Amino acid sequence: MTVLKAGVQRVSVITLGVADLVAARAFYARLGWVEHPESQQGIAFFQMPGAALALFGRADLAADQGRPGAQLGSGAVTLAQNFATEAEVDAAFEAALAAGATALKRPEKVFWGGYSGYWADADGHVWEMAMNPFWPLNPDGSLTLPE
Repeated sequence: MTVLKAGVQRVSVITLGVADLVAARAFYARLGWVEHPESQQGIAFFQMPGAALALFGRADLAADQGRPGAQLGSGAVTLAQNFATEAEVDAAFEAALAAGATALKRPEKVFWGGYSGYWADADGHVWEMAMNPFWPLNPDGSLTLPE
């Protein structure tokens, strides 16, 4: 039996509160994300390498957190996808716009030596598309920070 210790640096599930779950599901489907069979009427799950993304109605999420009626916001956190090349960043950014995302900052060379841009989904969740030449990606696209 594996014992998981408290305080271990990991995130297993990232849950985004959304205003309209049907519309959010459709947006992420247009991005090419495939819902996991564990999805239910009130929550959508997407498997990622080593973690899952969930979409949950904002009011339902607030109630589940023990804060019924709380006004959940968005935009204070950035979710990032790293890519191996600038061309892959550009393609992912354009695919997001074609799926209905709003451009916040088109991809460009940035001060830290990489290349990145930002878009937001309909609920204001911000995604960064980036290429960091100092962080090589694993074959599945996941990231392990260099030693």
